[in-house]
Amino acid sequence: MKRLHRKQEALVLTLGALGITGLHAEDFLEPTVVTATRSEQSELDVPYAVETVTSEDIEERMTRTVPEALKDISGVLIQKTTHGHGSPFVRGFTGRQNLLLVDGIRMNNSTWRSGPVQYWNTLDVHAVDRMELVKGPGSVMYGSDSLGGTLNLLSKGTGYQDHKGNYADGSVYYKFDTNSQSHVGRLEQRVGEGGVWGLSLGATLKNYGDIRDSYFGRMTNTGYPEQNVDLKFNYALSERTELEAAFQYLNQDDISRWHSTTQNPGWVHGDHVTQPGTLDYRIYDQERALAYLRIRGKESQNMLSSWEATVSYQNSKDSERRSDPRWGASSVDTLGLTFQAGGELGPGDLLYGADFYHDMVSSDASDPSRRPVADGADYSSLGAFARYNWKPVEKLAIELGARASYFDASWERAWNRNLGQDESGGGNWSDLSLSLRSNYELTEVHSIYAGVSQGFRAPNLADLTGSTVSRSSDEVIGSSDLEAEKVVSFELGTKAGTADLSYGVASFYTLIQDPITAAEQTIDGTDFLRQLNGEDGYIWGLEGDVAWRFASQWQLFGNLTYQDGKQKSQAVVGGPIVEDTVSRLAPLMGSVRVRWAHPGGAFWLEAESTGAATQDKLSQRDLGDDQRIPTNGTPGYMIGSVRGGWQARENLLLTLALENLSDADYRVHGSGVNGTGLNAILAVKCGW
Repeated sequence: MKRLHRKQEALVLTLGALGITGLHAEDFLEPTVVTATRSEQSELDVPYAVETVTSEDIEERMTRTVPEALKDISGVLIQKTTHGHGSPFVRGFTGRQNLLLVDGIRMNNSTWRSGPVQYWNTLDVHAVDRMELVKGPGSVMYGSDSLGGTLNLLSKGTGYQDHKGNYADGSVYYKFDTNSQSHVGRLEQRVGEGGVWGLSLGATLKNYGDIRDSYFGRMTNTGYPEQNVDLKFNYALSERTELEAAFQYLNQDDISRWHSTTQNPGWVHGDHVTQPGTLDYRIYDQERALAYLRIRGKESQNMLSSWEATVSYQNSKDSERRSDPRWGASSVDTLGLTFQAGGELGPGDLLYGADFYHDMVSSDASDPSRRPVADGADYSSLGAFARYNWKPVEKLAIELGARASYFDASWERAWNRNLGQDESGGGNWSDLSLSLRSNYELTEVHSIYAGVSQGFRAPNLADLTGSTVSRSSDEVIGSSDLEAEKVVSFELGTKAGTADLSYGVASFYTLIQDPITAAEQTIDGTDFLRQLNGEDGYIWGLEGDVAWRFASQWQLFGNLTYQDGKQKSQAVVGGPIVEDTVSRLAPLMGSVRVRWAHPGGAFWLEAESTGAATQDKLSQRDLGDDQRIPTNGTPGYMIGSVRGGWQARENLLLTLALENLSDADYRVHGSGVNGTGLNAILAVKCGW
C-alpha cells in the first residue's frame, strides 16, 4: 500500500472519531470492574478511564495474544518487536512502566529491562475470562511500575457458584489462519458440586508459522511454538469464606527477533526506509509459572465487611542466543504476600491493605560483563495502602488514596566495567504516593470525572546492574546510583452507558520527574548507553470511544487517539541537557466498526477499518533505531477487515474473519515486523 496522502489520513481518522472499540458488542451498559479501586464498582462510577475485554470478545475477534487484545482501545499502541512479542504503549509508557497483573498478582519483576518488552506475551489469552485496563498512574493501589496504566487479567473460573448439584462441562476450540498456516487448539474441562467446590483445567497448544506480507513475502523464522496449562480450584469453607488455588504455566521456544537478523532485507515504502538485519540469528526462549493460594471472606464488622489474603509463587526464565556470539539467561523466583480488607467507616467506605514481593535472581552470560542482571541478587518491595471513598452530596463521590512503599536491592556479582571485575552492592528506596479523584453523576447514565494521581517506579535490578541490547544494536548498562522515576498525572473525562449508547472521552496531562533513561558513554574505547536519571518531561493526550446501537440489529463502534510529549535528558553522560520528543509516541490513530446481528442471535457480521497517520515526530534514539523505524517516520496506513459468526447449534460456534482485505504493506509504529498481509482465520468451538 502506498503512503496515504495527508488529507486521506485525516479523513480516515476523522471517521474513527465517529464511532468504537465495540468491546461490549451486545450490551452497552457499563460493566462492573474491580481493578481501578480493588473493589467491585460500576464502570460508570469509577473516576478512571477503564476498558474491559471479555472472553467473548477474544473468541469473536479470534485474538492471538494478550497485547493484541488491546489494539482497539484508545490511548494504546501495540508495538511488536517481533511476531512472538508485544508491548502495549499506554498513554506513552511501555514495558516496565506499565503494570501487569494476573488475578491481582504482580507479574512485573526486578529483571524487566527497559523499552518494549516480551513479557506481556507470556500469558495465554485463551485462559482469560476478562481483562481490565486502567489508564493512568495506579501506584497508590498497586505500587511500583504503574505509570502509564495497569492491566489486570482475570482468569477463567470454575463456575461452581453458577450451578446446583453436581456438574461437568467443557469445550474444545480450534483456530487456523491461512497467512502463517498457524494452528491453535484448546481444551477446557470443569467439574464440581454447585455452591460447594469446583475444578477447572485448561490446556492450549499453539504452533505459529512464519507470517507473510505483500512486501517481504514470507518473513522467515517469525513463527514459534507455545504450550500452556492452567488449573483452578475453588472450595466454599463456609457461607462467608472461600478458598481458591490456581496454577498457570507457559513455555515459548525459538522466538526470533527477526528485524535484527539477515532474514530482514530492509523495508522500502516510498521515502520511508529501514535497514537490513546483520545477525545470523537472535533467539529468545521464555518460560513462566505462577501458583497462588487465596482465601477471601465477608464479615459483619463495619471495618471488615470483606477481606482477602493471597500467597503466590512465580518462576520466570528468559534466555537470549545471538550469532555474534552472545548469550544471556536469567531465572527469577518470586514470593508474594498480599492482604486487603474494606468496609464502612464514618460517612464513607475504607479499603486498606499491604503487599510484599521478594525476587531471588540468578543469571549467566557468555562473559560476566554481559549478564542481563547481576547474579546472586535479591529484590524486595513492601507497601501499605489505603483508599477512602465518600459522597459529601448525593451525586458527588470523592476518593482519597495513599501508599507508603519501601524497596531493597542487593547483589553478590555485578560486573564493574571500570574495574574489570565483579563486585557486590545494593541500595534502598522509599516513596509516598497520593491520589485525589472525583466522580459527579450528571444523570443516572452519565458522569464526569477528574483526578490527580502520583505514580512511581523504583529502579529494578536491570536498571541497576543489567547489560542488555536495546533498539537495533545499542548496549545498555546499569548504574547503581539511580533514583526512582515519578509522574503526576491530571485527568478530566466524561462517560455514559445506556442500552443503546456508550461513550467515553478523556484528556490527560502527565508530568514526568527523574525518568530513567540512557546516555552515551565510552569505556576503554567501547561505546555504551549508561542508565541515568533524566530531567523533567511531559506527555499529554486525548482519547475517545463510542458505541452506538443506531437500529435494532445495527451497531457502530469507533475510537480515536492523539498524543504528544517532550523529554529533557543528557545525550552524552556529563553532557548538556537537551529537549527531545518522547520516544515512540502513538501517532494520530483510530478505528471504525459496523456490526449487524440476526434478530435471533444466530448470525452476526461486522466490517472494520483501522487507520494511523504518518508518525514523523521522532526522538533522536528513534532516528537511530533504523531497523525498526524508517527514515522520515513510520508511514500511515488504512486496513479493512470483515468478520462473522454463526451459532450453528447451542454448543457449536463457528467464526470466520478476512483481515487486511487490500493486502496492505504496513507497519505499526516502533515495530520490528510488518503487519500480517491478507489473512483468513477460521475458528470452531464445540462445548458439552
